[in-house]
Amino acid sequence: MRHRNLKRKLNVDTSHRKALLSNLAISMIINRKINTTFPKAKELQKYLEKIVTVAKEDNLQSKRKVFKVIQNKQAIKLLFEEISPQYKEREGGYTRIIKTGFRKGDAAPMAILEFVK
Repeated sequence: MRHRNLKRKLNVDTSHRKALLSNLAISMIINRKINTTFPKAKELQKYLEKIVTVAKEDNLQSKRKVFKVIQNKQAIKLLFEEISPQYKEREGGYTRIIKTGFRKGDAAPMAILEFVK
């Protein structure tokens, strides 16, 4: 049964999944858009929404919380200076997922995850 299982495992162990989501989040923040599989995009969307919500409050504590999960100074600088100020008045829904079809090699469902303007 899958009662109360809120996260996808993505067929990797815990440390690999944390590193995967962190690296995808860094790429998303730096490039503003990322092309990945649909299940990874859904998990990354949940992950990023929480990070941007914390980053909207620009203080030392929030910077430390964000740095705990995303350990990239360039990405954190972009997040606090450019991305989070855009969403000060917005309550949530900072990202959108656009389905793009299926990957040619293994027919995995693909999606684009991008920040909402």
